[in-house]
Amino acid sequence: MGAAYFYHLTNRPLEATLPMLLERARAAGWRVAVRGPERARLEWLDERLWLGAEDGFLAHGIEGGAHDADQPILLTQGLAGNDPACLMTFDGADVGPEEVQALERVCVLFDGNDEHALQTARGQWKALTTAGCSAQYWSEESGRWEKKAEA
Repeated sequence: MGAAYFYHLTNRPLEATLPMLLERARAAGWRVAVRGPERARLEWLDERLWLGAEDGFLAHGIEGGAHDADQPILLTQGLAGNDPACLMTFDGADVGPEEVQALERVCVLFDGNDEHALQTARGQWKALTTAGCSAQYWSEESGRWEKKAEA
């Protein structure tokens, strides 16, 4: 049974935080699905990942390719076709308790400067913890990541 880790982004944007989390997940040997609600935003993120540091290249693909099942990191709007151990969501993409329970880890990244994103993340926290999922809340408000809550 996995856990949901909520990442409250206040100092660094998604495109800076996500690669760090992806590197950690890949170092653990996990395949990862990155879920967003809009195709245009996935394409934007795909470009950012391709333009990352040369020494930190993260092999990935965007859903709809011929080799989705082989991707170590797959950007998707729905269920991942790469058999992930870890799911990372952003921009309020849906995640259910059954996914948290089935995967090693679910990471919910949300923009701390966006009130709608904050409310969505609070709703997700409540829904997942009420369903019995283990969850942690992480904040970078102090300038470094710190665990602020656990349920």
